[in-house]
Amino acid sequence: MNLCIDQGNSRVKVALFDEGGKLVKHLMYKQFSSADVERLFSLYPALTNSIISSVVNLEPALVNVLHRLSNRFILFDHHTPVPIQNDYESPETLGQDRLAAAVGASSLFPETDLLIIDAGSAITYDVVTADGHYLGGNIAPGIKMRFRSLHQLTKKLPLVDVDENSLIPLFGKNTPDAISAGVVRGVAYEVKGYIQTLSKRGRKSQVVLTGGNAPFILNHVKASIHHERNLVLIGLNTILSHAIERP
Repeated sequence: MNLCIDQGNSRVKVALFDEGGKLVKHLMYKQFSSADVERLFSLYPALTNSIISSVVNLEPALVNVLHRLSNRFILFDHHTPVPIQNDYESPETLGQDRLAAAVGASSLFPETDLLIIDAGSAITYDVVTADGHYLGGNIAPGIKMRFRSLHQLTKKLPLVDVDENSLIPLFGKNTPDAISAGVVRGVAYEVKGYIQTLSKRGRKSQVVLTGGNAPFILNHVKASIHHERNLVLIGLNTILSHAIERP
């Protein structure tokens, strides 16, 4: 089995995959320590390999225990071989989660043009061609970031908070509704614009969506979208398996 760890700024997502690539366990942590690694390897004796991707500095003890307990351990960075061609001009500055998501989408939809959207704190849009080239992408403010910016960078606009089940009007008749409609529908139109632009350029892409704010997009964009909440973890498992298979 493979242990895949995606360490973000506010939470750590962990998944266990069997040798066939099936996700058999998904866990979420506020903090993830070497003791948690020891516990997982004790609970699941079939664990043999591990990979970790992190946007924060890793504790040496965590890295050491992963090294010690794994037959194969990968600390994912821009030097790690991946099963797609990375055409980004500065691979060392590319977010590991973006590349892992691109690999994950490619494993789910091989030989397919892809638009990968990660709707998290920021919204990222990334493109992979059917012949396996990662072309790059764009980074935009996330939904909650847009709400906070309107409040913090103006003197009178309130901080509005909506969930994915909120009824969003086409045009607001009061200021909170105007902000809600402007932000949520603005993101929806942004997504539609990318889809339409790629289609007009002859690249009818499969859209693969992930991230905590994905439901906002699903509720307001009527298009063929594959929603995969564990896309980054699937990508990390694919990268780990790719490394194991290499001579």
